[in-house]
Amino acid sequence: MITGRLRNTEYVIDLQALQDNIRAQRTALPTGSKILAVVKANAYGHGLLAVSQAALRAGAAGMCVAILDEALELRDSGVEAMTLVLGITPVEEANVAAEAGVSLTVGSVDWLEQYHRLAQQFTWQKPLKVHLGVDSGMGRIGFTDLDEFHRAVEMVEQNPEFEFEGVFTHFATADSADDQYFEKQVHRWQKFIGSLDQLPPYVHMANSATGLWHRDQITANTVRMGISMYGYNPSGRELKANLPLKPIGTLKTTICFVKQLKAGRSVSYGATYTAAKDEWLATLPIGYADGYPRSLTGFKVLIDGHYCDIAGRVCMDQMMVRLPKYYPVGTPVVLMGQSGDLTITAEDLADKVGTINYEILTNISNRVHRVYHY
Repeated sequence: MITGRLRNTEYVIDLQALQDNIRAQRTALPTGSKILAVVKANAYGHGLLAVSQAALRAGAAGMCVAILDEALELRDSGVEAMTLVLGITPVEEANVAAEAGVSLTVGSVDWLEQYHRLAQQFTWQKPLKVHLGVDSGMGRIGFTDLDEFHRAVEMVEQNPEFEFEGVFTHFATADSADDQYFEKQVHRWQKFIGSLDQLPPYVHMANSATGLWHRDQITANTVRMGISMYGYNPSGRELKANLPLKPIGTLKTTICFVKQLKAGRSVSYGATYTAAKDEWLATLPIGYADGYPRSLTGFKVLIDGHYCDIAGRVCMDQMMVRLPKYYPVGTPVVLMGQSGDLTITAEDLADKVGTINYEILTNISNRVHRVYHY
């Protein structure tokens, strides 16, 4: 039986660029600062294991994921570095995390009390590593009441089934030119962190945006690198990145079929595109099931350093583009990345769709083969 990746559509990942992005952020931080690589959502679409391994080689102190399944996938693949689940894990699954040495976010005393009761019923070999989340204004998860926070700190410090490993918050507007709300969140965070007699090993309040535009206000020893690690600007186009970030991914395919479309003939579902004159048309083996949104109908791709317009609606598995001249089957096509002197960025795609670069990246589906360059 023949096995392997036989499809020409690929997402090419430059792991050296990823490591350069991590080193650029580290250089801009105070000496001794730690970096946690945020690798949730399949490393923002770039591949969980390969990205995690590359980040660790570049000096990352650990990983951040969104759900316990992602953390366990890393453990099953041999990654033993500190791994924090940023979301809330059901308390009945927490012992699985403890046994795997996975750190969990906790945002309420009630959760801790439930786990404490479970720990009295069962004999577990390892303490649960806990990061207390502070809701300084994101409004998602975490402690909002200082007294409850103190009760949580006391509980994790005094009960052997817990290990107080970290405390953190997350900012809602660190990527905005208007920093009024950000300043309010910083003030709330400082009230919480300033009330502790002793800090845990990981204190993290800086996301990608904070690490770029608010470095002088980081009252923590750890930065979580999310989208900036992948080389993309967390604010889109609102603020200019002040580090030399390099986008690490190129989405590419090849022409799989070429024909001359006669004037008056239409293309794709709904017959929304009709040739005004005779023209060359190429079919590409990629569509919205691969994460190239149907709403990019009418956009463009790059072939041989030229913009080529998408003709007709993007289909589930294929799409058609108008060529400036004849190109043979097998000609490379860039959907996101550089060809010649021209570049199509994740921001360009996001602008067309009316979304953010994060969504473009994380939507690239698993049937697009990831190819890694070092």
